[in-house]
Amino acid sequence: MMRIITGRARGTHLLTLEGDATRPTSERAKEAVFSMLQFELRDRRVLDLFAGSGQMSLEAISRGAESAVLVDASPRAVEIIRKNIEKTHFENECTVLCADYADAVRRTSSKFDLIILDPPYAKRLVAPALRALLAADRLADGAIIVCESAEENVFESDATLAEQFAVRKVAKYGAAYVTILDYKEKNDG
Repeated sequence: MMRIITGRARGTHLLTLEGDATRPTSERAKEAVFSMLQFELRDRRVLDLFAGSGQMSLEAISRGAESAVLVDASPRAVEIIRKNIEKTHFENECTVLCADYADAVRRTSSKFDLIILDPPYAKRLVAPALRALLAADRLADGAIIVCESAEENVFESDATLAEQFAVRKVAKYGAAYVTILDYKEKNDG
């Protein structure tokens, strides 16, 4: 069972979708990600493009992030996300969109400090999502991007895309690779 690990909503059990359509981030991977980012969450604006149950964004809010936009194309997932927001009492910090990731990136007008990308592995959407974020200018300078994928190289051999980010860490948890990226600020050479 998924739960919020620490912070304001510590111990809150979260709902998840039944079946194979959504694959929640493992507790071990989530703990590792938030251990790496624990001192970088305060006042961050979070964008979770493939939110599933919303657990990653809700963990970030629990640990001090300012706000989160949670996006999922599945109406069933959005229903679960809304219930989990209620369970954690984060209604004032969260906005939920039922939309395709590319449409959501175009529709939002904010820049984000922490972006979570955990699309269905078979669709290989991490690189296209990164391209969409860059094209729409949605990354704040110094933004951190947390990617979960089946591939070790989230850039899929796109050297131009790779130049926009510094790879902070890549770790494998079961079948999943978790990659932490730092957006290179525009004024960097």
